[in-house]
Amino acid sequence: MIQRIQTLYLLSVFVITGVLTNFFSFFTLNDGVSLFLTNTIMYNSVLVKSVGVFFVLSALMSLVAVFSYKKRQNQFVVNRLNILINFYLLSVLMYLSLTLSGETQISEKGIGIYFPIVNIVLLVMANKAIRKDEDLVKSVDRLR
Repeated sequence: MIQRIQTLYLLSVFVITGVLTNFFSFFTLNDGVSLFLTNTIMYNSVLVKSVGVFFVLSALMSLVAVFSYKKRQNQFVVNRLNILINFYLLSVLMYLSLTLSGETQISEKGIGIYFPIVNIVLLVMANKAIRKDEDLVKSVDRLR
């Protein structure tokens, strides 16, 4: 499990989505309040609340993919769904950063807004490694 490269990719997705989003803000509002994963529940906006929910869902899906290492096809499908979730997160975060309420001054965009991009790249690399493992297993089965 740990010796496979896709496990390292998926664990890094979990660390980015589950841990780093608590320390790096997505953006800072004009009143100086920074939006982190832990304080998305306090906002009245459904979009802001969905960001927190989908980041947690993405972290859980990456852990599910790590522990389903014996079922490579299921792992591949879970990663595809996780990629779609991260595309949703990317689009919502970009929308929120471009339409902040009371945007008369330039607000500060945090590094957390780019986490879905990094996650998508890591998930695609994990899917390529899973496909390579699946092809290797099929080729070994042909030789028997």
